[in-house]
Amino acid sequence: MIIAMANDHAGTDLKNQIKEWLEEQGHEVRDFGTYDKESCDLSDFVYPASLAVARGECDRGIFVDGVGYGSAMIANKIRGIYACVCQDPVCAELARQHNDANVLCIGGKIIGPVLAMAIVETWMQTEPLTAEKYTRRRDKVAQIDADHTVAV
Repeated sequence: MIIAMANDHAGTDLKNQIKEWLEEQGHEVRDFGTYDKESCDLSDFVYPASLAVARGECDRGIFVDGVGYGSAMIANKIRGIYACVCQDPVCAELARQHNDANVLCIGGKIIGPVLAMAIVETWMQTEPLTAEKYTRRRDKVAQIDADHTVAV
């Protein structure tokens, strides 16, 4: 699987740890930056990474900023992106099962590395539920997305 990764200065260390684990698992990681801890603007990195997921150049995205919500707000402006903020493995599992979230956002200032890795592992290994009620609900969200966003 090809994973787009992006972060701001607050997420650099955690992103690098997640990136290393993903590569050890056999995934290809496309790192959109940032690559250091100098103050920066999150959108400069999350926006192009989100576009790569939306265009199908990457299968999923994992974004790390201070709290996670900034990444999710930026990413969810792009048609076809379903970004979630997860603060524990249960949320990660449900985000994939029920919503087929294709972007995971994590708060590097909020979540420590052990919990973050459990979230990432759960999110990467969980598949969407296929029961009709879940597909119907996801289809409705996709229709809202199509009706109110511009294709990239």
